[in-house]
Amino acid sequence: MGYYYTLAPYIVKRPWLYKLVQPVAAWYQNLAGYRQMGLMCDDLINEEDEVVLKALKRLPEKVAYDRVYRLRRATQLSLSQKILPKEEWIKPEEDVPYLMPLIDQVYAEIQEEKALNNLEIIKKSKH
Repeated sequence: MGYYYTLAPYIVKRPWLYKLVQPVAAWYQNLAGYRQMGLMCDDLINEEDEVVLKALKRLPEKVAYDRVYRLRRATQLSLSQKILPKEEWIKPEEDVPYLMPLIDQVYAEIQEEKALNNLEIIKKSKH
């Protein structure tokens, strides 16, 4: 998870803090309004990053198609200054990460490759 900074692991490990933060997080997600446009949280990730582009290429075909559909529909809604009918909003339980696990995987592979490329071979000298 070195690609982005998050307090989530810290918060999740502390039940008292999670109970405190969770209602605020849910309130903020509803306030953000992306679910009312039919978008999932991972749909909001900026595609201009090379790591994200590599992760997008790894999406299964159906997931990639659904993503493009959601983005196009949200763009059309935004242009017409509308939101979806309430029954079409993304429900919190449907808003699961589908891209972040792939981004984490790509980032880990890049870090591993950098580490391997920076290895030094030291020969022991015979005395």
